[in-house]
Amino acid sequence: MVEALTGVWASRHSEELRRGITIKLGYANASFYKCPNHPPPTCYTTQPLCPLCGSQTEFLRKVSFVDAPGHEILMTTMLSGAAVMDAALFVIGADEPCPQPQTREHMLAAEIMGIKHLIVAQNKIDIVTKERAIESYEEIKAFLEKTPYADAPVIPISALKKANIDALIEAIQKYFPTPERNPNLPPIMFAIRTFDVNKPGTPVERLEGGIVGGSLLQGSIAIGDEIEIRPGVPVKKNGKYEFISLQTEVKSLMAGDVPVEKATCGGLLGIGTYLDPSLTKSDRLVGSLVGYPNHLPDVVNNITLHYTLFKEVVGTREQIKISPLQKGELLALNVGSTLTSGVIEWIKGDVIQVHLNRPVCPLPNQRAAISRRIAQRWRLIGYGTIVT
Repeated sequence: MVEALTGVWASRHSEELRRGITIKLGYANASFYKCPNHPPPTCYTTQPLCPLCGSQTEFLRKVSFVDAPGHEILMTTMLSGAAVMDAALFVIGADEPCPQPQTREHMLAAEIMGIKHLIVAQNKIDIVTKERAIESYEEIKAFLEKTPYADAPVIPISALKKANIDALIEAIQKYFPTPERNPNLPPIMFAIRTFDVNKPGTPVERLEGGIVGGSLLQGSIAIGDEIEIRPGVPVKKNGKYEFISLQTEVKSLMAGDVPVEKATCGGLLGIGTYLDPSLTKSDRLVGSLVGYPNHLPDVVNNITLHYTLFKEVVGTREQIKISPLQKGELLALNVGSTLTSGVIEWIKGDVIQVHLNRPVCPLPNQRAAISRRIAQRWRLIGYGTIVT
């Protein structure tokens, strides 16, 4: 579906290509246009020239897509990607009964991460009968009635055949407002991908600094700005690992695939730095916050949460009741784009304190998704709000 909208196959990792599933977070951008010569939805396109009549189209806006895994064992990766999403396209296949266990779990995850705007893309209508497509649509609507997204539109599409993509663009334009953000605040960016662009064997004098990719929550960043990355990287001191923040200068900026001198909120942003590329290789800095030096929240090893548990595990076919949390229990926590784990130090009513194995840099009153190890997999069991 992302390829149908953007022309970019977002799954780039070799294991993703081999297995045909999304494993890491993918990303792509598209520009939406409208042709004045056609009625909706056929007037909507991603091309500057209308594919139907060849006329010049009107530019509407640019949209960035984060392609998150749908597989149940990669729920924590999906939660990291959801931290930067303003809205969600929720893909449900018409060839399977709805809801599947992972469908319930991902829908709940979208709610936990605070996603307010959602469109369901009913995919694979090209491989089912008309009767099954209608039955699938009714199943999806019945499922949505039990969620906060009861009024979400359901758009039938075939991503493979690129059928009804114009109707999907129309729905995005109608139901996904561009969020208002304050460009005058100090910048804060979640890092969701970090990497090394240098090919093996590149001479030292031609090496490019590390790249940090994410989305600005507030403020703006310009080439030449000094930035800080927290919590940063682990360094071994006195037999123990401590995280140290990194400071560098912005060497280049890419808003999607367009180089810019200054970047503001919205969309995906790639920041070229002067950091040793080994520090950003293989998503090493994913989960960090990026901003001006001394303007980011403190790095903490302990967090206190007001928590809520679900009654049952939603990602399994069998019904498993969720037992109360226990002191000393190991949990996985998604805080923004950070995935960490930690042990419960104390519990008082609906408040817990967790000592983290990897520190975080939390924002005030930020939500955290709570997962527990069940049947050899991390399962979403609740959520909490960080007490500052």
